[in-house]
Amino acid sequence: MAAPIDPLILGEAADWLVQLHSGEASSADRQAIEQWRGRSAQHAQAWQRAEALLGDFRNVPAGIAVQTLRTIDRRKGLARREVLNRLGLLLLGGPVAWAAWREVPWQAWSADLQTATGEQKKQQLPDGSQLLLNTATAVNIAFNEHERVIRLVRGEVLITTAHDPRPFKVQTGEGSVRALGTRFSVRELPGRVQVAVSEGSVAIAPTTVADESMVKAGEEVWFSAARVSPPEALRGGAWSWENGMLLAQGMRLAEVLEELNRYRPGLLRCHADVADLRVSGALSLRDTDASLRLLQDTLPIEVSRMTPWWVSVQARG
Repeated sequence: MAAPIDPLILGEAADWLVQLHSGEASSADRQAIEQWRGRSAQHAQAWQRAEALLGDFRNVPAGIAVQTLRTIDRRKGLARREVLNRLGLLLLGGPVAWAAWREVPWQAWSADLQTATGEQKKQQLPDGSQLLLNTATAVNIAFNEHERVIRLVRGEVLITTAHDPRPFKVQTGEGSVRALGTRFSVRELPGRVQVAVSEGSVAIAPTTVADESMVKAGEEVWFSAARVSPPEALRGGAWSWENGMLLAQGMRLAEVLEELNRYRPGLLRCHADVADLRVSGALSLRDTDASLRLLQDTLPIEVSRMTPWWVSVQARG
């Protein structure tokens, strides 16, 4: 069996891959890549994986992923680091990691507005409405003289609508949410959509249901294409993510880690023997490593890191 490749070398390979296909690579860059490849057998193996990954990218519809590679190098800050982290994880995990990554809809890469893992973004719309995109979120915007439409491709968005005679709708894979002068959030989950309202009200229209369901201020529901759940009282701290915090009130550890995982690249795994431990308190979403240290200090658990992108939480030995 071949020796494992140093994750740092894989990360460098990801960076070189982006530079080479950014459309701005110089002859000096190509020469530097050749020199980098020749530094060791591991460097050569890492580059072979990078080239194989690029071949897989070309199978994405309309070449979206290859085009994304060409634009990453012009990105700044967290968004660029996020993509490099993802590429490094793919190089580390091989076919299994790529199979999981490509399940992310390619439409998210080409959306009008998007955030990387761990990133949030505020946006004012032409009508004066405000959007706050949470981590790993993508939306398309379609305003015309008759209506205002936000298409939630993935993730979670908090919306404060401005007064305007045109209807304001959020379209999802399970149905639509129509705002009635309100502040509300919409989050895509597997097979369903979660909606929470703090001001005004919204009308929910699942794809296969004829009648709309009303959700009032102080309520939250989830809906699928076929039904809307009974409304429940809005949870305290439901929007604490707006301030970079997770407020846990007797949450299962597995659920807490699932939320933290939304804000960090890679995989955060919870072992079954600690999944049902209960957590109460405030945890940072902007520094998830600090949150993991806090959990380790206050619970009988151990946090182990196989790589920067693979973290496991298990019972303390």
